[in-house]
Amino acid sequence: MTPAHQHTSHPDDSHGHRQSHDDSGQAEILDLDADVLAQHIASITAWLPLKSEPRQIVDLGCGTGAGTFALLDRFPETHVTAVDASAGHLQLLREKACARGVRERVLAVRADLDTHHWPDLGAPDLVWASASMHHMANPDRALTNVHDLLAPGGLFAVVELAGFPRFLPADAPEDRPGLEDRAHAATDSFHAEHVPHRGADWGPMLTAAGFTVEDERTITVNIEGERGEAIGRYAYRSLQRIRGVAAPALSPEDLAALDRLLDTDGPNSILRRDDLVVRTERTVWAARRA
Repeated sequence: MTPAHQHTSHPDDSHGHRQSHDDSGQAEILDLDADVLAQHIASITAWLPLKSEPRQIVDLGCGTGAGTFALLDRFPETHVTAVDASAGHLQLLREKACARGVRERVLAVRADLDTHHWPDLGAPDLVWASASMHHMANPDRALTNVHDLLAPGGLFAVVELAGFPRFLPADAPEDRPGLEDRAHAATDSFHAEHVPHRGADWGPMLTAAGFTVEDERTITVNIEGERGEAIGRYAYRSLQRIRGVAAPALSPEDLAALDRLLDTDGPNSILRRDDLVVRTERTVWAARRA
């Protein structure tokens, strides 16, 4: 995560929750991600190898609350401390909590988790970190902090992304087949420099921090045949983010084709397509403090 006064646009910030400034586009991706992948997020919470229902949960890098509300739904008696660097995201989370009637079960805490000293987050039974650990400037220190934070015997769930989902068929768009894969590839060097731990194998790092890794699971997401407005908006916002980084590395022809997909008023707009899918992977590690 970045310090609270900085704002850096990354194509996968939608999952990392790094910003402290309001960003309606980013918040919309977070909400769309929660909507489109709700079933998969719920399956992860159901899989967690918990010995009993946690009384207190901390959601690190909570964004607008996808994990927070999935955990509240899964564990109806628990309370969640939702931590993020973004005041805007936390405000949206509070508003959702009120609308859902669970405001008394959520404590929103604004904090920069790259600092040496974290705020007092209690002694939770479960810490959840979905696509936020890879944004830490010092992941080893952050893992140690989580280890010390957890109650003895507590569980740490780390969810890591394979990157932004793919939405288009391989032969799309018709005039530039394979465009989406080339756009993703064009962001590789940027990610290697700015988000080097995205897609990392957290197992060895968790072990080095003193955790016992009890289980690991890879969730394959392949949503087809559910053409709806949410998937169209999710694809549009995601490709819009990717364009912001990929543009300098794309050929003029690919960039023009990408812009046609992103032209919401044009005949080739991605919002008009009826063949969109959602393909991605997420890996989860369940690690226990002895």
